[in-house]
Amino acid sequence: MSQPQAFTPDTLTEHDVLRLALTGQVYAAAVQTPLCPAPRLSARVGGAVLLKREDQQPIFSFKLRGAYNKLSALSGAERARGVICASAGNHAQGVAYAAQALGVRAVIVMPVTTPDLKVEACRVRGAEVLLWGDTYSDAEARAEEVARERGLTPVHPYDDPWVIAGQATVGLELLRQLGDPAGATVYVPVGGGGLIAGVAAVLRALRPDVRVVGVEPEDSDAMARSVRAGERVTLERVGLFVDGVAVRRVGAYTFALARRLVDDWVQVSTDEVCAAIKDVYDDTRAVLEPAGALAVAGLKRHAGTGLGGSGARVALTGGANMNFSRLRHVAERAEVGEQREAVFAVTIPERPGAFRALIGALGPRAVTEFNYRYAPREHARVFVGVQLASPGERGEVLGTLRAQGYPVTDLTGDELAKVHIRHLVGGRAPEAAHERAYAFTFPERPGALLEFLTRLRGRWNISLFHYRNHGSAHGRVLAGFQVPPDEETAFAAFLAATGYPAEDMSANPAYRLFLT
Repeated sequence: MSQPQAFTPDTLTEHDVLRLALTGQVYAAAVQTPLCPAPRLSARVGGAVLLKREDQQPIFSFKLRGAYNKLSALSGAERARGVICASAGNHAQGVAYAAQALGVRAVIVMPVTTPDLKVEACRVRGAEVLLWGDTYSDAEARAEEVARERGLTPVHPYDDPWVIAGQATVGLELLRQLGDPAGATVYVPVGGGGLIAGVAAVLRALRPDVRVVGVEPEDSDAMARSVRAGERVTLERVGLFVDGVAVRRVGAYTFALARRLVDDWVQVSTDEVCAAIKDVYDDTRAVLEPAGALAVAGLKRHAGTGLGGSGARVALTGGANMNFSRLRHVAERAEVGEQREAVFAVTIPERPGAFRALIGALGPRAVTEFNYRYAPREHARVFVGVQLASPGERGEVLGTLRAQGYPVTDLTGDELAKVHIRHLVGGRAPEAAHERAYAFTFPERPGALLEFLTRLRGRWNISLFHYRNHGSAHGRVLAGFQVPPDEETAFAAFLAATGYPAEDMSANPAYRLFLT
């Protein structure tokens, strides 16, 4: 079947998407996923919550729908040439699965940083995998070159009418499964926009009374920013944690549809996503990837503000291709995201009995973390985590400690404190004069840490270094450099020459409280 090039971003309508979804071949590969109640989550938000379990697709992601719909609609000549895509995750697996099912040769270009689990998932389905570059942008550029060199047919992960229509079948299933969708609100994870464009198109065409809400991470919100600006914007950088939706620029087709059809947009934090992963696990015993739990986090944020409509709240659980090593990070952050834990920096007298007095001031609350190291000073600073019975208790703890004379800083929302400082408490070095602290990210692959350190080699002494592998495509480092004031210009040029994103954290309160 050939694909007539009759659509442009300006002319593609929700009725076109609906027609392509109804006439597509999605179910030769994908399955109709269940719409499951989430009783624990429903009780917590005060209304019916339903999960559309796209994590139960054969590749554990909705991406199979769009990939198969696109490949099945190719002409005989296009199939004979073979297909190619660039992807670091679920789209790659969808294309590999669809190509194997249809007998089409597939080439997948993935960044070198892609976890082995995802690389092997493509190879075992017969795809040729090319590892290229450190980022998706590197892989995408290489895929375009290879497509021209070999005459392969590109399969875009989201900005294609047939891919959008494949994802739109999620919306068709939802309407059948809901029965009476009056007053319902559907929460959709958003990266490049293929899923939300498809789902919103179907719902607007058939049930315009159903509200559609797009959910993005706070640090990867390209679609919401584009909608506000009235044109597609390109983010300078995107967040690391919810890598499945880490897109710097959304699609032309997806933007044109989403800006017209989506009712509202919600942004959520890393901690809220971690809490949502735990929420879904508690109700289903399924472990979602961060992008897969994104819509649940947005549903909870919306419900907490009193928004969300009078009917059922539906969250699309987009995928479950979680790297096992990331679970440590998720577990660390889930309680903070659920507002069941708060972390503080508390100043206490450096004398015997001070610890006991502080714990007494906290009362019967459970202490989840307590970090301290002796320093020969009049006062000591303690990094302390406290379990909360309710979100409002965080303010009560602050008020209680301050009323008893303790200087206290709330670090619950401080990313540096939660990623690095909690592991470095007590590391003050008075000899490290003129120290400047910087947070770096670098591609996480074999040899990357050595390469990072090699590039940092220079005339400035490294006085602090903390690195953690979070099981994602990028490593995170906090490093301190001794930079005399008259060398700051030269140091800035040195940092720029390394090629690594660097953020000056010298004024960060957690850094100043515990490490200076």
